Amino acid sequence: MLSAIAATLLATPALAQKQADLVISGGTIYDGSSPTPITGDVAILADRIVYVGPSAANPYAGKRTISAKGQIVAPGFIDPHTHADAFFMGKTAQERLVLPWLMQGVTTIFTGVDGYGQPGGKVAVGKLFDHVKTNGVGLNLGTYVGFGAVRGAVIGEADRPPTADELARMKSLVATGMCEGALGLSAGLFYAPQSFAKTDEVVAVAREAARRGGVYDTHQRDESSYNIGVMNSTREAISIGQQAGMPVHFAHLKTLGVDVQGKAAELVSIIDEARAKGLNVTADQYPWEASGSALEPSLLPRWALDGGRPAMLARFADPAQLARIRTEMVENLRRRGGAQSLLLTRPGLPWSGKRLSEIAAIWGVEPVDAALRIIRESENGTAVVSFNMAEGDIKLLMQQPWVVTSSDGSAGHPRMYATFPQKYAKYVLQEHTISLADFINSSTGRTADQFRLQGRGHLRPGYYADVVVFDPATYRPRADYLNPTELTTGVTTLLVNGQLAIDGGKPTGTAAGRPIRHIPPSGSCD
Repeated sequence: MLSAIAATLLATPALAQKQADLVISGGTIYDGSSPTPITGDVAILADRIVYVGPSAANPYAGKRTISAKGQIVAPGFIDPHTHADAFFMGKTAQERLVLPWLMQGVTTIFTGVDGYGQPGGKVAVGKLFDHVKTNGVGLNLGTYVGFGAVRGAVIGEADRPPTADELARMKSLVATGMCEGALGLSAGLFYAPQSFAKTDEVVAVAREAARRGGVYDTHQRDESSYNIGVMNSTREAISIGQQAGMPVHFAHLKTLGVDVQGKAAELVSIIDEARAKGLNVTADQYPWEASGSALEPSLLPRWALDGGRPAMLARFADPAQLARIRTEMVENLRRRGGAQSLLLTRPGLPWSGKRLSEIAAIWGVEPVDAALRIIRESENGTAVVSFNMAEGDIKLLMQQPWVVTSSDGSAGHPRMYATFPQKYAKYVLQEHTISLADFINSSTGRTADQFRLQGRGHLRPGYYADVVVFDPATYRPRADYLNPTELTTGVTTLLVNGQLAIDGGKPTGTAAGRPIRHIPPSGSCD
């Protein structure tokens, strides 16, 4: 005779398994914050994660199940410093997928960095977000108000302080951008005409972003020994954050050039001291020994750029001023590591893919004269890859708990196509600088937490389903300095807001990206 309990169980229909749209099954799951993985499932319903845990405890059956056995499952990577505007503004749906980042497993990126603002150097946060929403893009997008865009809109390219009225207009532009959803204020004080701004001007403008909960993101005034030096420049950025009352985030933190190589420990000490005093200071970093820039900011003195390109060319035509420019260029080239350290990368030109030293030899001139000729003949600007960092500094900065991964992705440098697999392949697998968990956490959850991205960066129930699955044996960079546009391999599955952006290792063409809007504190935009 059956017991009463057994009889009840036999009489009760089996509980129906819950339905999910997709289950990623049997993978090695890194959740974006934990130092150790688990093996199990991730279940997704609509645009959200509904389960993360062991397969045996998964209450969800998927309309589709993707086996991730032997593969890594992680939050989609977040790139907080990119120059991807051309892709987001692309004329075709294919361009707007932003494949260079998508194929790396990136699901969210930030633009408007280095003070440049929105495409064309404008202050147009709301218009950019409207464009993304209307036209469809492959990735989630956050953006900054650009200090350079603000200053350029009000003052132009002149080396002078703003008038009281102009400063008020600059502050108003920042307030508008923040209220349209900008993450904060970005600045590139290394670049003219932003370099003409004094610290107190930056503080006054930054306070408008601080009032609305923004971060101060900085390409600092000097990463080397150009003017005030990298240590004093770091102190200046910290002071701006302290005076404005806002977090400070250092973009692509580095010690650049022969004068400061080997000094990353001092840089870390300055930042750690500020953090110990209560200021929220963080940084991002790309895992490459070469930076990407242009000949103009790399070699020309800032005074030569006052007034923009027409004024610069006029100075080139004045023998006395040109002699002074050449003298300062020789010194700037020395601190960069010499002419052999600069690889010219703008495509389709006679010097493309050659070192400055090679072009100088071909033309039979001094390297600074070759650089001047290239600048004169490049109406649309120049592009260089500059080999100027020491491996020991890169590794020390990478190991800091407040540093996250970024690409600074721009045309002509492999970091646009291969930053995340480069960090994995070189610094996890080859050099053992960081662990796999550190790589993932510094590329996902840590980044989301630093920038307060709600519901992103972690694999947790209720969070947006931005998920990457990659094969640890084949996830590798294919782009290099001479072939910078090769797409990454090894990402087998990628979801952006619950939709498959990569399936079976190939892009699906689905554009599921969304604007990432910062929400200012209540009342700050009234």
